Amino acid sequence: MLSEPARFRAALADFPNLTRVRELPEPTFADVLDAARQIRPYLGETPLRRYPALDRLVGAEVYVKHENLNPTGAFKVRGGVNLVSRLSEDERRRGVIAASTGNHGQSVAYAAKLFGVSAIICAPAAANPVKVESMQDLGAEVILVGERYDDSRRNAERLAKEHGYRYIHSGDEPLLVSGVGTHTLEILREQPGVDTILVPIGGGSGAAGAATVAKAVNPKIQVIGVQSDQAPAAYLSWKSGELQESPNHTRAEGLSTATSFALPQRIMRRLLDDFVLVSDDEIDAATAVMIEKTRTLVEAAGAAALAGALKLRDHLRGRNVALICSGGNISPAQLKALLS
Repeated sequence: MLSEPARFRAALADFPNLTRVRELPEPTFADVLDAARQIRPYLGETPLRRYPALDRLVGAEVYVKHENLNPTGAFKVRGGVNLVSRLSEDERRRGVIAASTGNHGQSVAYAAKLFGVSAIICAPAAANPVKVESMQDLGAEVILVGERYDDSRRNAERLAKEHGYRYIHSGDEPLLVSGVGTHTLEILREQPGVDTILVPIGGGSGAAGAATVAKAVNPKIQVIGVQSDQAPAAYLSWKSGELQESPNHTRAEGLSTATSFALPQRIMRRLLDDFVLVSDDEIDAATAVMIEKTRTLVEAAGAAALAGALKLRDHLRGRNVALICSGGNISPAQLKALLS
């Protein structure tokens, strides 16, 4: 019987678009600067705000990077615009397809509409209805199949192979990583004294982008990833140095994946300083605090960085900390359950 890593490598070998990941170039700081120029006509900078209540709770100077205030309510739109804006004429003609629990799909749908490209998004059957409706309103065809993100990913890979769509992987895309890294570029331009950045991790594109920028600007900046202990594939891969699969049972859909992504892992193994697991209950508690203290809507993945900061408060005491609030696409049902 194949081991978990061996099964994952076998799955990669079945799909040509994914076997290329080992040869993909790692984005550089120059690529992030170029991405910032590319996306600026279409996306404004998001706010970086400090909240005394969070300072008190963490015991540090705490700044929140409000990626939940992007047009799609999540950080991934930066990568979507950077990638789709650069598609070849042939790729635009063929159309794009992606798998997503919602935020990556919204990113692709938003950028596809912006540049006149047809888009298909494969999502789990029980996907967040707020995100599904948003993708549909942006003109994407949404196919709801499977129980988890990884079911949707396999469906998207199959459809891309059968119909020739340009498959946009949610992590193994250099232009996505350089695009989302612009959030950290904005943080350090506004607050160059930040010495620690906490970033939520599902597949790892956001953390890979953050680390690429932070280490180029100042190698002493600590970049810490935060993931749910109910979907720890990226954490286990980072710790072991080998791509891993792991059961995915998290309620935090933005962190929901049972597999690790090769390109972000390659970058994180080199540049990420630490990686912490938090429980879904800790994420829920942090989500309630974020909503109350920042007066903005925050989804579970968007509060994961705060959950990590609260868990690491002894280590962070007295530091200048930036939390990347990755998204705010919480559904009314999720909000009601959280606050009750």
